[in-house]
Amino acid sequence: MNKYILLFFTFFFLTTTNSQEKSVAFKSGESLRYKMSYSGFLRAGTAVLEVKEKELNGKKVFHTKGSGWTSGMIKWFFQVDDKYESYFDKDTVRPYLFKRKIDEGGYKKHRITSFNHLSNKAYTQDFTLQKDTSVAFFNVQDMLSSFYYLRNRDVKNMKKGEEIAIDMFMDSQVYPFKLRFLGREVLKTKFGKVKTMIFRPMVQSGRVFKAQESVTLWITDDANKIPIKMKANLSVGSLRAELEHYKGLANPFVKN
Repeated sequence: MNKYILLFFTFFFLTTTNSQEKSVAFKSGESLRYKMSYSGFLRAGTAVLEVKEKELNGKKVFHTKGSGWTSGMIKWFFQVDDKYESYFDKDTVRPYLFKRKIDEGGYKKHRITSFNHLSNKAYTQDFTLQKDTSVAFFNVQDMLSSFYYLRNRDVKNMKKGEEIAIDMFMDSQVYPFKLRFLGREVLKTKFGKVKTMIFRPMVQSGRVFKAQESVTLWITDDANKIPIKMKANLSVGSLRAELEHYKGLANPFVKN
């Protein structure tokens, strides 16, 4: 089950981040906390996403933090402590700096990636392997900024089966990533009944996302576009994330 928890935490951060100030899907001060559970009843951990306005190299940017950790019985045999940070442009949503420091059952990574949009080169410092790499890119999002970018898309008139495609920079490589729209559903949550839009990741077979094609994501069908639930069907059981606390939203939380 360890590998499934690792994949779930990784995919959770892939599907949650980035928006432009003018679209006001989010604002500085927003905080989202999620409960992670295994097979619907065993708490597996917690994930938190936060965004604040900061200054980077003399320019005002959005600074987002994503953290995830295991808890309860799961922590006894598989401990996760993941930290992600992204600094991205408030107007263009282009990532400038991405930090990833993870410890997943003793599997560790510590990397910092800088994006140069003039040369279209990403420079990654790997502090674990003591190795630096430079990779060419064109119009990419990092693992965390992709979340806010996707939230910022206009999806009001999407039809069932339509897809949103982006290129994502991860582990010194560029990967194609797609979300397919499955439809709408009124979802029962701890906050009451909420109108949602349902998406599913569609990726190239054989890529690193192959084991994640069973993931389904529900986002609020309002101006905030908050991921409110996510479920991954596994060969044994399932993993689920559910919104359990929020604050600092840019828009009213619309309920049915």
